[in-house]
Amino acid sequence: MFLRLLRDALKVKNVRNKIFFTIFILLVFRIGTHITVPGINAKSLEQLGDLPFLNMLNLVSGNAMRNFSVFSMGVSPYITASIVVQLLQMDILPKFVEWGKQGEVGRRKLNQATRYISLVLAFIQSIGITAGFNTLSSVALVATPNVQTYVLIGFLLTTGSVIVTWLGEQITDKGFGNGVSMIIFAGIISSIPDTISTIYQDFFVNIRENQMVSSMIYVAILIVAVLAIVFFTTFVQQAEYKIPIQYTKLTQGAPTSSYLPLKVNPAGVIPVIFASSITTIPSTIIPFFQNGKDVPWLTTLQSVLNYQSPIGMVVYAVLIILFSFFYTFVQVNPEKTAENLQKNSSYIPSVRPGRETEEYMSSLLKKLASVGSVFLAFISLTPIVAQQAMNLSSSIALGGTSLLILISTGIEGMKQLEGYLLKRKYVGFMNTAE
Repeated sequence: MFLRLLRDALKVKNVRNKIFFTIFILLVFRIGTHITVPGINAKSLEQLGDLPFLNMLNLVSGNAMRNFSVFSMGVSPYITASIVVQLLQMDILPKFVEWGKQGEVGRRKLNQATRYISLVLAFIQSIGITAGFNTLSSVALVATPNVQTYVLIGFLLTTGSVIVTWLGEQITDKGFGNGVSMIIFAGIISSIPDTISTIYQDFFVNIRENQMVSSMIYVAILIVAVLAIVFFTTFVQQAEYKIPIQYTKLTQGAPTSSYLPLKVNPAGVIPVIFASSITTIPSTIIPFFQNGKDVPWLTTLQSVLNYQSPIGMVVYAVLIILFSFFYTFVQVNPEKTAENLQKNSSYIPSVRPGRETEEYMSSLLKKLASVGSVFLAFISLTPIVAQQAMNLSSSIALGGTSLLILISTGIEGMKQLEGYLLKRKYVGFMNTAE
């Protein structure tokens, strides 16, 4: 189905140009991920081994952090800034709430605020991560660690983050798909060969001859499990709950009824990224405070927040569930939804407009968030359990997050291609009719 859709899309000049433009931008991004920041010994990061926080940064930076390239920060600061701006619109900052109600003009102001916040976050994160990794690595990451060097590195990484964000915006405006998602998607795709190589090393190279049969069984189980998880994830990510909508005022040609689609997993992959950040950042910061000393409460905290330990897995799952409920109501605001339905002279059958519609939407979102959070926790924890059971590399532990991003971006891309083709057929039909 995908190959047929892609073949049909490539026949359309406009769509073909969008696809090739996107490939060109992603190629530019991939080249930038191999340009190391001056004065940095990127090989020292190999001394850190499979550090969970490093793996998480690699995921959101499109695999650029391993080389400590100028694009190491990727779109992470922009994503964080976008979430902060969304949160501030929830009756926290009156100015942002006002902008959120101003339509296109307000949207431009919010986008501008997001860019400014992402600049500040990128600069702070750049210096913090550089200093933290320089402390942790046995071989110095920074050749001359001083204030001037850290500030220079901060400016370089911040500039790189701005460029990556701009590349993403170019994809969104002139290319194919959501730019931010496509950049992360490209980074995950580029890391698949290394992941396969790691699994190959674990199962076939570092084993004795008498373990070959059991290793083949493990590989077969792994392949079946991956296929099953891909199928299940694709099914849930596409699943929708359709709320019937009735209209009271009809214009000529307007339908008498319609429906409001809500995803079964309204929060998407954001709760997993948030939970991963909260559990992995302390694991990187705590050794810096310990400074080679055994501080019992810090060691306990590190164990609790380590998602590769039993207690850490429970904490990780609870965080995913909490963030799922929180971000679901950020994505779909029941109050705004009820207000928009009333403005459009529409209502949900058997539910009164206004307050009752808002309460109905809140109740429904809680149910969807329950299903979505359990789904996200299951998909995120399964690779971690498999990594522990089969003694695989810890980079496999973030496979659930990678899988969610890949499938979500793939589904979004296919729907956009179908939309382009459907629009072309509709326009062609109208031209023929004239």
